[in-house]
Amino acid sequence: MAKSVAIDIGIAAEDRQAIAEGLSRLLADTFQLYLKTHGFHWNVTGPQFNTLHTMFMTQYTELWTALDELAERIRSLGHFAPASGGQFGRLTSVREEQGVPNATDMIRQLVEGHEAVARTARAVFPAAEKGGDEATADLLTQRLQIHEKTAWMLRSLLED
Repeated sequence: MAKSVAIDIGIAAEDRQAIAEGLSRLLADTFQLYLKTHGFHWNVTGPQFNTLHTMFMTQYTELWTALDELAERIRSLGHFAPASGGQFGRLTSVREEQGVPNATDMIRQLVEGHEAVARTARAVFPAAEKGGDEATADLLTQRLQIHEKTAWMLRSLLED
Protein backbone atom coordinates (compact mmCIF):
# COMPACT_ATOMS: atom_id res chain seq x y z
CA MET A 1 0.00 0.00 0.00
CA ALA A 2 1.40 3.38 -1.02
CA LYS A 3 2.15 5.97 1.63
CA SER A 4 0.28 9.25 1.19
CA VAL A 5 2.44 12.38 1.05
CA ALA A 6 0.95 15.58 2.46
CA ILE A 7 0.02 18.28 -0.02
CA ASP A 8 0.80 21.85 0.97
CA ILE A 9 0.17 24.05 -2.08
CA GLY A 10 -1.70 26.79 -0.25
CA ILE A 11 -5.18 25.39 -0.91
CA ALA A 12 -7.04 23.78 1.99
CA ALA A 13 -7.88 20.07 1.65
CA GLU A 14 -11.65 20.69 1.62
CA ASP A 15 -11.25 23.34 -1.09
CA ARG A 16 -9.08 21.00 -3.17
CA GLN A 17 -11.79 18.35 -2.81
CA ALA A 18 -14.55 20.71 -4.00
CA ILE A 19 -12.45 21.94 -6.93
CA ALA A 20 -11.51 18.38 -7.93
CA GLU A 21 -15.17 17.34 -7.87
CA GLY A 22 -16.09 20.23 -10.16
CA LEU A 23 -13.19 19.48 -12.48
CA SER A 24 -14.26 15.83 -12.56
CA ARG A 25 -17.67 16.89 -13.88
CA LEU A 26 -15.93 19.10 -16.45
CA LEU A 27 -13.67 16.21 -17.45
CA ALA A 28 -16.71 13.94 -17.89
CA ASP A 29 -18.52 16.54 -19.99
CA THR A 30 -15.42 17.07 -22.10
CA PHE A 31 -15.00 13.33 -22.64
CA GLN A 32 -18.65 12.86 -23.62
CA LEU A 33 -18.43 15.79 -26.04
CA TYR A 34 -15.17 14.38 -27.43
CA LEU A 35 -16.85 11.02 -28.12
CA LYS A 36 -19.86 12.67 -29.74
CA THR A 37 -17.73 14.96 -31.91
CA HIS A 38 -15.46 12.12 -33.02
CA GLY A 39 -18.45 9.92 -33.84
CA PHE A 40 -20.04 12.71 -35.85
CA HIS A 41 -16.73 13.18 -37.70
CA TRP A 42 -16.84 9.54 -38.73
CA ASN A 43 -20.50 9.49 -39.70
CA VAL A 44 -21.40 12.89 -41.16
CA THR A 45 -22.91 12.83 -44.67
CA GLY A 46 -24.45 15.32 -47.05
CA PRO A 47 -23.46 18.42 -49.00
CA GLN A 48 -21.45 19.84 -46.09
CA PHE A 49 -19.49 16.62 -45.62
CA ASN A 50 -15.99 17.95 -46.28
CA THR A 51 -16.46 21.12 -44.24
CA LEU A 52 -18.01 19.34 -41.27
CA HIS A 53 -15.68 16.33 -41.40
CA THR A 54 -12.68 18.69 -41.19
CA MET A 55 -14.28 20.99 -38.60
CA PHE A 56 -15.25 18.08 -36.35
CA MET A 57 -11.69 16.68 -36.55
CA THR A 58 -10.26 20.02 -35.41
CA GLN A 59 -12.77 20.10 -32.55
CA TYR A 60 -12.28 16.54 -31.31
CA THR A 61 -8.50 16.98 -31.44
CA GLU A 62 -8.75 20.06 -29.23
CA LEU A 63 -11.08 18.23 -26.82
CA TRP A 64 -8.67 15.29 -26.61
CA THR A 65 -5.86 17.62 -25.54
CA ALA A 66 -8.13 19.28 -22.98
CA LEU A 67 -8.88 15.91 -21.35
CA ASP A 68 -5.26 15.52 -20.33
CA GLU A 69 -5.02 19.08 -19.01
CA LEU A 70 -8.15 18.64 -16.88
CA ALA A 71 -7.14 15.23 -15.52
CA GLU A 72 -3.65 16.46 -14.66
CA ARG A 73 -5.09 19.47 -12.82
CA ILE A 74 -7.25 17.10 -10.75
CA ARG A 75 -4.15 15.04 -9.96
CA SER A 76 -2.21 18.21 -9.06
CA LEU A 77 -4.87 18.88 -6.43
CA GLY A 78 -4.22 15.45 -4.90
CA HIS A 79 -7.24 13.59 -6.23
CA PHE A 80 -7.75 10.82 -8.74
CA ALA A 81 -9.37 11.72 -12.05
CA PRO A 82 -12.41 9.72 -13.16
CA ALA A 83 -11.29 7.34 -15.86
CA SER A 84 -14.10 4.96 -16.77
CA GLY A 85 -17.21 5.08 -18.88
CA GLY A 86 -19.34 4.44 -15.81
CA GLN A 87 -17.78 7.32 -13.87
CA PHE A 88 -18.10 9.66 -16.84
CA GLY A 89 -21.70 8.58 -17.39
CA ARG A 90 -22.63 9.44 -13.81
CA LEU A 91 -20.87 12.82 -13.92
CA THR A 92 -21.66 14.19 -17.38
CA SER A 93 -24.38 16.64 -18.35
CA VAL A 94 -23.81 16.14 -22.10
CA ARG A 95 -26.52 14.04 -23.72
CA GLU A 96 -25.29 10.86 -25.38
CA GLU A 97 -26.37 10.19 -28.97
CA GLN A 98 -27.38 6.59 -29.70
CA GLY A 99 -27.95 6.93 -33.43
CA VAL A 100 -26.61 8.85 -36.40
CA PRO A 101 -28.48 12.14 -36.81
CA ASN A 102 -28.40 14.18 -39.99
CA ALA A 103 -25.70 16.83 -40.36
CA THR A 104 -27.90 19.70 -39.16
CA ASP A 105 -28.89 17.78 -36.03
CA MET A 106 -25.23 16.93 -35.43
CA ILE A 107 -24.42 20.63 -35.47
CA ARG A 108 -27.33 21.40 -33.11
CA GLN A 109 -26.23 18.69 -30.70
CA LEU A 110 -22.66 19.95 -30.71
CA VAL A 111 -23.84 23.50 -29.99
CA GLU A 112 -25.83 22.12 -27.05
CA GLY A 113 -22.81 20.09 -25.93
CA HIS A 114 -20.39 23.02 -25.99
CA GLU A 115 -22.92 25.18 -24.15
CA ALA A 116 -23.36 22.45 -21.51
CA VAL A 117 -19.60 22.18 -21.02
CA ALA A 118 -19.36 25.97 -20.71
CA ARG A 119 -22.03 25.92 -17.98
CA THR A 120 -20.17 23.16 -16.14
CA ALA A 121 -16.87 25.07 -16.37
CA ARG A 122 -18.54 28.26 -15.14
CA ALA A 123 -20.00 26.37 -12.16
CA VAL A 124 -16.51 25.43 -10.91
CA PHE A 125 -15.35 29.05 -10.54
CA PRO A 126 -16.84 29.63 -7.06
CA ALA A 127 -14.90 26.68 -5.61
CA ALA A 128 -11.68 27.78 -7.35
CA GLU A 129 -12.12 31.35 -6.13
CA LYS A 130 -12.93 30.23 -2.56
CA GLY A 131 -9.75 28.15 -2.51
CA GLY A 132 -7.60 30.85 -4.09
CA ASP A 133 -6.82 28.43 -6.92
CA GLU A 134 -5.66 30.73 -9.70
CA ALA A 135 -4.31 27.84 -11.79
CA THR A 136 -7.73 26.21 -11.96
CA ALA A 137 -9.41 29.58 -12.61
CA ASP A 138 -7.00 30.14 -15.52
CA LEU A 139 -7.75 26.68 -16.94
CA LEU A 140 -11.49 27.30 -16.58
CA THR A 141 -11.19 30.64 -18.38
CA GLN A 142 -9.34 29.00 -21.26
CA ARG A 143 -11.93 26.22 -21.52
CA LEU A 144 -14.81 28.72 -21.44
CA GLN A 145 -13.30 30.75 -24.25
CA ILE A 146 -12.89 27.67 -26.43
CA HIS A 147 -16.37 26.24 -25.77
CA GLU A 148 -18.17 29.55 -26.21
CA LYS A 149 -16.29 30.30 -29.45
CA THR A 150 -16.89 26.81 -30.81
CA ALA A 151 -20.61 27.02 -29.96
CA TRP A 152 -20.80 30.36 -31.78
CA MET A 153 -19.06 28.96 -34.87
CA LEU A 154 -21.31 25.92 -34.97
CA ARG A 155 -24.40 28.04 -34.30
CA SER A 156 -23.50 30.23 -37.31
CA LEU A 157 -23.87 27.18 -39.55
CA LEU A 158 -27.51 26.91 -38.51
CA GLU A 159 -28.41 30.48 -39.50
CA ASP A 160 -30.03 31.32 -42.81
